[in-house]
Amino acid sequence: MKHNKQLLLPFIGLILLLFCGIAAANAQSPQQIAKKALDSTVLLVMEDTNGQPLSLGSGFFVRNGQVATNLHVVKGASRGYAKLVSQKTKYDIEGITAVDAGRDLVILKISIPGAQVISLGDSDTVQVGAPVYAVGNPRGLEGTFSQGIISSIRNVGTDKLLQLTAPISPGSSGGPVLNDKGQIVGVSVATFRGGQNLNFAIPSNYLKKLIKQIVTAKPLSRAKPYELKHSILADLGSRSSEGVIGSRLTWDHAYSQSGYYSFSLRNQLRENVRNVYCFVIFYHAQGDPIEVDVIHFRDTIPAGLAKRVNSNVHKSIQELTTHDRAKTPHTKIELRILDFEIIE
Repeated sequence: MKHNKQLLLPFIGLILLLFCGIAAANAQSPQQIAKKALDSTVLLVMEDTNGQPLSLGSGFFVRNGQVATNLHVVKGASRGYAKLVSQKTKYDIEGITAVDAGRDLVILKISIPGAQVISLGDSDTVQVGAPVYAVGNPRGLEGTFSQGIISSIRNVGTDKLLQLTAPISPGSSGGPVLNDKGQIVGVSVATFRGGQNLNFAIPSNYLKKLIKQIVTAKPLSRAKPYELKHSILADLGSRSSEGVIGSRLTWDHAYSQSGYYSFSLRNQLRENVRNVYCFVIFYHAQGDPIEVDVIHFRDTIPAGLAKRVNSNVHKSIQELTTHDRAKTPHTKIELRILDFEIIE
């Protein structure tokens, strides 16, 4: 029997449209992906034994009450808390439930009612050029959503790393990287030297294996000191804050309102540096921390030289830390360098 091609063409077209519709249904808009990711992502604030802030990071729910992040975010912390993006309630980190020190991954127990869980995709199927979205809290700016592509898949020994063009900054570490279906394909890492596009993520398939190892939570204060020197990050040059120091903070009375201050950033290295991130911690006369200012100094600081950095806090902080009209605070002010970029 002969088939009439003119009669078959409309049916072939219909089948093709159905297949295209299925493919389109699997993909999600950036707005849909952002909504789902932000409902699952948390800001992590890690503290030492005295309750002083050590680091900021990001994390996301992989199971009910289980948050994944980078191990270097929590390393050295005695305690910490988490909060959902754009919410004020803080929830204590109850402990560590699983660790993969070699791949810089950790899972934390954090009980937050109503938190959403994002499904994990297959990172082995990720291809160069594929669109991805990174979510995190760079410099504590909660719920930052950025778009990019997979620019390379790096082999590090027997492991892999995903290289992205989506911007990742200090505070983004531990945040989710999602594909165009809204599935997590990586965990952001923001601890590398180099140019603006050297952004990396730990593939999600490593996280899938770690989830199977979840056990009863161990408090952060009792966690053993995990070493990262054998980590897959080591070969790419992990960031250290040694080499840049902050000092000589003074209040600036040139402004009509109090609260403006400046301090010195000194580069002790033989290379030029830029993009310095630092904490300024202000203490009350009784010794308790009362304010933290997070600063990104973008300018280049030549080797062996220093530059002044300007910022401001609420005027009440100056009043609580400084005698009337004095330039130098009479209480403790601590300057901590979080990260910087060496100009090769």
